[in-house]
Amino acid sequence: MHMIHAAAWRLSAAFALAIGMALASVVAVAAEVEVVRVNLFPTAKQLPFLLGNERGIFAKRGIKLDLQYTENSTTQRADLASGKVDVVHSAVDNAVAMVEMAGNDVVIVMGGDSGSNEFIVQPHLKGFADVKGRILVVDATNTAFALQAKKILLGYGLKEGVDYQIKAIGRGAQRLQAMIDDKNNAAAIMNPPFSVQAVQMGMKSLGRTVDLLGPYQSAGVFVMRKWGREHGPLLERYLASYVESLRAVFDPANRADCERLLRAQLKLSAEEAAETYKLLLDPKIGYVRDAKLDPEGFKATLALRAEIENKGAAVPPPEKYLDLSYYQRAIESLAR
Repeated sequence: MHMIHAAAWRLSAAFALAIGMALASVVAVAAEVEVVRVNLFPTAKQLPFLLGNERGIFAKRGIKLDLQYTENSTTQRADLASGKVDVVHSAVDNAVAMVEMAGNDVVIVMGGDSGSNEFIVQPHLKGFADVKGRILVVDATNTAFALQAKKILLGYGLKEGVDYQIKAIGRGAQRLQAMIDDKNNAAAIMNPPFSVQAVQMGMKSLGRTVDLLGPYQSAGVFVMRKWGREHGPLLERYLASYVESLRAVFDPANRADCERLLRAQLKLSAEEAAETYKLLLDPKIGYVRDAKLDPEGFKATLALRAEIENKGAAVPPPEKYLDLSYYQRAIESLAR
C-alpha cells in the first residue's frame, strides 16, 4: 500500500508539474499579444476585420484588434496625429492631406481599393446639372471623395460656392440620413452598403466614380512614420493578418459567412448583404486582391488634389508619401 501511495504521489506531482508548465506557457503566449488600435469607417469595408477576427487570423499572430469607428475623416486624422490610434484604414488622400496641410509625418504602407463609390442623387434629379442651386453633402470638404465630387460637377460647369453649396456631414450613414431628411441635400458620393440602401430607397446612381474619373487609389493603410519604425515587426504581422483575412473574404466558400457578418454588423437585410458582398468583390470597384496599391491610381489621387484643392499646383512625387517595405515583407511572410 505504501508503494501504491508513493507511486500515486509521484504521478500527482508529475501531473501538477505538467499543468504548471502548461499554464506558464499560456501566460507567456498571453504576454506576447500586442494590441493594435485601428481607426476606420463603419462601412462594409470592415468585412476582412470581421471575418479575420472570427477565424482567429489576427490572434494567431499575437494581435488583438482595438477597432475604433470614426465619425468623419477630420476626427480620424486628428486621432492618428495625436497618437490615439496606431493604424488608419481610409482614403489615402487623407494621409496626403495630413502631410501637406498639417505637416504630419505620415506614411502610406498598403493599398486597398478604388473606393466602390457611386454618385448618388435625389430621385427627382435627372442628372449632374440638376445639382445646381442645391447642396452636395460630404464627409470633409477638402479631401478624398469631396474632391472627386467637385471634379465631376466641374465637368458639368458647376463650381463650388457659386452653383452649389457643400456641407460637411460625416461618414456614409450620416450622408444617407441627411439626404433622407432633407431633399435639398441633393447629392453625395457613397459606397456600400449605403449606396445599395440609397438606390433601394428610390435614389439614383449617376455612375461609379471610376467610370466618371478613371483610376483612383481610394482606400489604403497609413501610420505615423515614427510609429512604423518603432513597431516594424508588429506592423508587418498586422498587414499579413489583414491580407490573409482579405483572401478569406475572396474565397467563395466563405460567402455565407461574409453575408452573415455584414447583416449582423451593419443591420442589413439578406438582399442588401448579398448585393453589398457582390460589390465588394467587383474587380473594377471592389477590393484589390492582397490590397495592392495601384501606382497609376495613386498618381491620379495626387493629381486630383493638386488640381481641385491646390488650384493647379504641381503634382508631388508619389514616393514622398509611400513606404511599402512593410507590406512587401508581410507578403513574403505569407508565402513562407
